[in-house]
Amino acid sequence: MSMYIIDDHPLVRQAIAMLLRRMRPASKVIELEKFSELQAAIIKNGDPELFVLDLLLPGVKGTSAVKDVKGMYATVPLVVISSMPAGEAEETCIEAGADIYIEKSSPANEISTAIQGLFAAENGDEEVVAIGETKLSKRQKQLIVMLDRGLSNRDIAAELDISEHTVKVHLWRLFRRLDVKSRTQTLHFARMNGLL
Repeated sequence: MSMYIIDDHPLVRQAIAMLLRRMRPASKVIELEKFSELQAAIIKNGDPELFVLDLLLPGVKGTSAVKDVKGMYATVPLVVISSMPAGEAEETCIEAGADIYIEKSSPANEISTAIQGLFAAENGDEEVVAIGETKLSKRQKQLIVMLDRGLSNRDIAAELDISEHTVKVHLWRLFRRLDVKSRTQTLHFARMNGLL
């Protein structure tokens, strides 16, 4: 299994590669400068376990690379890392299929925490609440209650003593588990299924 980083800035690419190698020393980390190199790299280096993708790549329009990668590898976690501030860009990337959006200005420990959260999501966690076929962890049940209280990501992070990136990862996991795309849909699901 290999992790693929696609970023046209060598310093950023190398820094992310270093973080990933520390996190998962047994995995191969492949650094690519252009999106067009991805398919050949996968053929040469093996199936992906993670994609880290710069949003502003030469020759790529908007979120088309995110859509292309998710179209081919729907279950592989995809991180978009960009110099653009979160907000509208983050929302657009998540809608296109990205699992999380990280600003390049984020501290290394926050980037690591966010990516570790994705790996944890893939490996699952202790499931304690079952709603039909859906099982939720204690943390996910806690998040639903916090969303119902109207807490922002920043408020949730402060209350749980974790970073905002970690909150985003937990929310992504929750949305994915419930097959929803927003806080509103999550709360609707929770109310319809007796979680609130």
